[in-house]
Amino acid sequence: MPDLDVAKQTLLTELREHSLVIGEVTLSSGAAAQYYVDARRALLRPAGFLAAGELIAAVAVETGATAVGGPATAAIPPSCAALAVPAGLGLVGFFVRGERKQHGLQRWVEGPVEPGARCLVVEDTVTTGGSTASAIERIGEQGLEVVGVVGVVDRLAGGGEKIEAAAGAPYRALVTIDEIYPDRPDRD
Repeated sequence: MPDLDVAKQTLLTELREHSLVIGEVTLSSGAAAQYYVDARRALLRPAGFLAAGELIAAVAVETGATAVGGPATAAIPPSCAALAVPAGLGLVGFFVRGERKQHGLQRWVEGPVEPGARCLVVEDTVTTGGSTASAIERIGEQGLEVVGVVGVVDRLAGGGEKIEAAAGAPYRALVTIDEIYPDRPDRD
């Protein structure tokens, strides 16, 4: 059994070293920010990938999830990480498209999930929660059950509450911006 405290510290270190970008950026919500957290830059490195995988797989086991996934791009690295660790070996992955394909099976949700599957929704970085809430809506439309939601990084901008309301299931962040960048200029 992995030491989840060590996994969290490893993930936090990787996020600080590789994902935190200081400088003005425009967020997907359109808001301007003085920093950006590109969690994929940590999640696509071995140490960050394994640490996130252990933490997400532990939540999947705790919630009784049989599948892990979420919005395309944002959920793919953390979902794959959970599938790759021993605790995640019984899980399957999925992702929710931003737009339905106009050919093939024309699915919103891609992956080996069937109606009734117990899903842990994952997102790399949560700000407003809009993309995750939209994915949760699509997941529900496919007859899948959301049993929990995990944000790898929560920017503490209210997205967690929006996600939890959309999911009707608990939301938790693996780490928050307070832990990654405690001296940020917009901290209250």
